[in-house]
Amino acid sequence: MSDYLLLPLAALPFPDIDPVIVTIGPLAIHWYGVGYIVGILFAWWYAKRLITNPKLWADGVLPMKPEDLDDFIVWAAIGVVVGGRTGYVLFYDLPRYLANPLDIFAVWQGGMSFHGGMLGTILAMVLFSRSRKIRTWSLLDVVAAGVPVGLGLVRLANFINSELWGRITDVPWAVVFPNGGPFTRHPSQIYEALLEGLVLFLVLRFLTHSRLKLKTPRFVGGAFVCGYGLSRIFVEFFREPDAQLGYLLGTGWLTMGMILSLPMVLFGIWCMATAKPAATLRQA
Repeated sequence: MSDYLLLPLAALPFPDIDPVIVTIGPLAIHWYGVGYIVGILFAWWYAKRLITNPKLWADGVLPMKPEDLDDFIVWAAIGVVVGGRTGYVLFYDLPRYLANPLDIFAVWQGGMSFHGGMLGTILAMVLFSRSRKIRTWSLLDVVAAGVPVGLGLVRLANFINSELWGRITDVPWAVVFPNGGPFTRHPSQIYEALLEGLVLFLVLRFLTHSRLKLKTPRFVGGAFVCGYGLSRIFVEFFREPDAQLGYLLGTGWLTMGMILSLPMVLFGIWCMATAKPAATLRQA
């Protein structure tokens, strides 16, 4: 008997959770969309708590006004959605969208890239901070500190949607996904939720409140970018690659997620290595 036929016997049952929370007439509210909304709102709320705590900032000088973050949330939402969609189109399924360009706007069909969303948000930060004459790196720091919560929620929604599942395995906690064939697979969405969400948030919380790294602009932001990149590369070893791409360069392990995450690790390391205390920056 094939080993694959034996694997489901040890699988954990897939939870019976409807991807749609509630339907109101023609409107369907999905866990995935709620994850994005709650994540953005939490990052906004958490950032406001950070910028109103003088103990976290050099000489007690707050980097911006709470009203600035109130206005930035709109810019951030646009950056996440436009950047995330554009990134998916360019990085993951360009031939399809070249053949069917109108599908680019069908965001309800799914298809968002974190790497694209991050680039879109960073562009929004640069434009917004220049328009308000506030330090871009400090805006990056306070926003990045709360982003992991949203990442974790969206990954849990991926699990509920039975998408982005992991590679075939026989570990005791393997799951048979409804659309993943009759095989037991790594629940890689849960791995990402724990690493990119819970663990990364706690690391950044330690840096902001115990090490007081908000006094060193771009250190916290760099830690987030590097931490996400490392977490994503690690989980990619357990995650099934996108069907339209598969493994790259003839390998049996290299994925697009790894390639896109490596520059993030390097950029994050550069940010942390070159960051200087705010007092030093003012004296220079």
